[in-house]
Amino acid sequence: MIRLEIIANNSVEENILDAFKANGVGKYYTKLPGVHGIGTSGPRMGDPIWPEENFVFVIWCEEEEALGIKRAIEVVKEKYPNEGIKMFGLGKEAAPKKAKAVLASTAKTAPAKKQAAAKPAAKKAKTMPGKAGK
Repeated sequence: MIRLEIIANNSVEENILDAFKANGVGKYYTKLPGVHGIGTSGPRMGDPIWPEENFVFVIWCEEEEALGIKRAIEVVKEKYPNEGIKMFGLGKEAAPKKAKAVLASTAKTAPAKKQAAAKPAAKKAKTMPGKAGK
């Protein structure tokens, strides 16, 4: 069994469900509505400053279905590239090679450019006088 977590902007929920239906996958899921946080696509806090919100689908499935879900998510991401759609997979270490490939391909990091830009800011914060430990 593989655990998939799909985090996306509320605006694409119906599109994702339609893509699942078109691919015959994702019939069973748990939805966590009104999810707040900050990711590589920016803040989604549900407040007056950052009004957008995300949702999370948690899906436990076999590797074949995980591959179909991955394809469905890729289609939606292509159509809506700026909506912060992310998919992560977790499985047992003993998962078949095919499942490990799905898990590896779902865990993407922020582009190197963004990571490099974040490092100087973190370094600067550490060297500011009077700010340590606060």
